[in-house]
Amino acid sequence: MKISVGLVDDHQLFLKSLGLMIENFDECKVAVMAMNGKDLQERISSNDPPDIILIDVSMPVMDGIDTAKWLTQNYPFIKLVALSMNDSDRIIIEMIKAGCCAYLLKDTHPNELEKAIHEIYTKGYYNSDVININYRRLLQEQNDPLNITENEKLFLQLACSDLTYKQIGIEMHLSERTIDGYRENLFHKFKVQSRVGLVLEAIRKNCVKLNP
Repeated sequence: MKISVGLVDDHQLFLKSLGLMIENFDECKVAVMAMNGKDLQERISSNDPPDIILIDVSMPVMDGIDTAKWLTQNYPFIKLVALSMNDSDRIIIEMIKAGCCAYLLKDTHPNELEKAIHEIYTKGYYNSDVININYRRLLQEQNDPLNITENEKLFLQLACSDLTYKQIGIEMHLSERTIDGYRENLFHKFKVQSRVGLVLEAIRKNCVKLNP
C-alpha cells in the first residue's frame, strides 16, 4: 500500500510540480491537492483521508497555521508537515504548536523529501539536517519563563517610555549603577543588544502593556 499524501499550496505551478514529483516516488501517491485551508476542507475525504499532508505556511483565505489547527482538531491521525521558504524560529514554533511534526523548506532536495515522507509515515516525525532545526530547543525557549523580577518589570515598563536611564533611576529611587545592572540583565534575558531591541522583545513577549 502506498503512502497517500495531501498538498496545500496557493501557487498552482508549485502545487502541480510537487504533485508530479511525489507521484514519481516509489511508495507514494497524491490523494488530494488544495489551494488553501478552505479549499482543502471542501476537497478532503473523510472516508479516505491522506496519511500525510504538506502545508504551505503563507496562503490567502486560510493560512498554514489555521489549516494545521483545523486538521489537528478534525483529523488528528493525519501527520502534518509545514512546507515553506520561511525558516524563522517564530513561524516554526507556531506551526509545530498547530500540530505539525516536521518543517521542510521548499528548496528541499527531492531525495530528502522522499526520505522525510517515509520517516514521518513510519516514525511520526522528521528532523531535517539541512535546515538544522532543533525543535526541542525552540519550544523550550518559547515556553521557558524569563524569571523577571518585579523591579525589572517596572524598569521594562519605564524603558518603553521616553525617559532616559537616569530619569528611570530617579523614578524608581535607584542609583544609575543599579539601573545599569537591570539593563544588562534584561539584555541578556531577552538576547538583545539595544534599548530598542529590548522594548520590541518585551512587547512581543507580552511582558509590558503600552498605554493607548
